[in-house]
Amino acid sequence: MDTRDIAIIGAGPTGTILAILLAQHGHSVSLIERQPSPYPLPRAVTFDHEVGRILQSCGIGPALRDQIEPADKYEWRNGDGLTLMRFGSPGNGVSGWPSASMFNQPALEQLLAERVGELSAIEVLRGRELIDFVGDEAGVSFRHRATADADDVSAQRARYLVGCDGANSAVRTRLGLDFEDLGFFFDWLVVDVMLQVERTYDPINLQVCDPRRPTTVVSGGPGRRRWEFMRLPGEDPEELSGEASVWRLLEPWDVHPRNAVLERHANYTFRARWAREWRRGRVFIAGDAAHQMPPFAGQGMCSGARDAANLAWKLDLVLRGHADDRLLDAYSVERMPNVEAVINFSMELGKVICIPDPVEAAARDDFLSAMASENEPTDIPPLPGVVSGIIDPGSPLAGVLFPQGLVGVTSPQPLDDVVGVGFRLVTIAPLAADPPELLSTWFEGIGGAIVTLGGESGLGDPTGTYADWFRRHEVTVALQRPDFSLFGTATDSAGAARLLQSLRRSLIGAAPPGPPDA
Repeated sequence: MDTRDIAIIGAGPTGTILAILLAQHGHSVSLIERQPSPYPLPRAVTFDHEVGRILQSCGIGPALRDQIEPADKYEWRNGDGLTLMRFGSPGNGVSGWPSASMFNQPALEQLLAERVGELSAIEVLRGRELIDFVGDEAGVSFRHRATADADDVSAQRARYLVGCDGANSAVRTRLGLDFEDLGFFFDWLVVDVMLQVERTYDPINLQVCDPRRPTTVVSGGPGRRRWEFMRLPGEDPEELSGEASVWRLLEPWDVHPRNAVLERHANYTFRARWAREWRRGRVFIAGDAAHQMPPFAGQGMCSGARDAANLAWKLDLVLRGHADDRLLDAYSVERMPNVEAVINFSMELGKVICIPDPVEAAARDDFLSAMASENEPTDIPPLPGVVSGIIDPGSPLAGVLFPQGLVGVTSPQPLDDVVGVGFRLVTIAPLAADPPELLSTWFEGIGGAIVTLGGESGLGDPTGTYADWFRRHEVTVALQRPDFSLFGTATDSAGAARLLQSLRRSLIGAAPPGPPDA
């Protein structure tokens, strides 16, 4: 029976990112997708700076930068145009990408597919659906069949199986995993338009909190716009989603068949829920299979990408024999609190806009407009980092994102493009003493590297990104994980050695700790 290191069910962004990250480390991957070809219409339209860096780590950074439309402003207004909230920040975020990038998902998936084609370790099986699977102590046996021919059945085996197969996940259903469901859901009509005339939108992204028709107006990537219209109480969903109704709703925005092409329109019910378990033995779930959330924070696809980045480095270490299987328990320990916080934040934003009652909306307007800044937008609130799991318990910065700036002098490049992705012990000045030989050898064995940015032998920090970061946090050493979160920080060479020893214990020692109050 054909055996692979990893079987991934579902070739959407989450599954494809996971496949690429594992294949780049040489692991054999079966990527199985029930649809015979990629979905050709837009779905997700935004990703944040952290996910930009994750996509960069997949080897598509330069091409992707050419396909995005940075969004530095996200404004919320009432039906009369009064500003209620204003978010955003110009330039790049912590991770070296715009705080929000607007994009066309089919174009992104094409870039990912091209990257998959460059990696011989990935076997892509399209037009096949999962039938069943059985796990044991050494791996998972599973069967899949052609969606066009039920008699075409194949059996395979993998050391681990990951369900990235969407909100209606067959993997999750077969595992019998229950949801934590917050019961917050509304129906919206999603409309994607290709504009035939050049037009500037300011702000680029807008929420119209009008009880007569709550509406979202955002970029869908260069040359595209998305409108989302909330279905009002008592409104017929089929009638709302009819093409005549769509053009009627777009008319007040001066969008009509003479200046735009209707690319997609569909009803969508968003939910706020996450699975209570993300692992059973050697089977995992990720992305929409593990969680679904309202769209108002733009974190649906982003959360799936974070799942993939988090799980990939743990699977890599276990597959290469550098960590015990118990390390994989840290996947849900680390990711679930973040997802829960993101869902709650998205839901709170939804409570602002999804108000069809005029009296309730007026009270909201009075409260929020009194606090809204008429000047520059406020920064988008940072998402929670890793709060427990594989982080150094003695470091106050453990779990936060480490920045990506430009390095080099004559031709500056993003840090990851120069030093690669993995465990990186980054120093702003040469260490006074090298780590003990045992630690150095072990660190190199797991793909780790020491990166010096300052001093005569350093790579150089032409924009001062790192000098400023280390100075503000009063540290000289930062140990970054492969998913760009910090394992911990230190102030000197002895602290650097202690960090490496702490990491080694975390990876090869006991099972990762649970939340602080567990």
